[in-house]
Amino acid sequence: MEKVVCDGAPGAIGPYSQAVKVKGLLFTSGQIPINPASGNVEETTIAGQTKQVCENLQAIAEAAGITLAQTVKTSCFLADIADFAAFNEVYAAYFTEKPARSCVAVKDLPKGVLCEVEIIAALD
Repeated sequence: MEKVVCDGAPGAIGPYSQAVKVKGLLFTSGQIPINPASGNVEETTIAGQTKQVCENLQAIAEAAGITLAQTVKTSCFLADIADFAAFNEVYAAYFTEKPARSCVAVKDLPKGVLCEVEIIAALD
């Protein structure tokens, strides 16, 4: 197992890695909309937060030597299922290959954010 670390996404805020490579796959930890430059959640809308989450995932994928087009599965967590359509609009611009996906509403997310996404991607 190889850890993936990059400056283009927020560092882990707990006992976990940004991502790991194992057996031809990349597994990312869930990304929330923290701007890695400031360390803060700056966006307040679901569209803005989704864009930041996707930018963070893109940076991790690039650090692993791949693109988001190689994503095979995403797990998406929304604080409010009413944000589903607005979330999808931004998400679709980043995950153009339409990977398999789960998307659920949850009671709470870290730092009170509106969304969190993790990916599994093929490394070859």
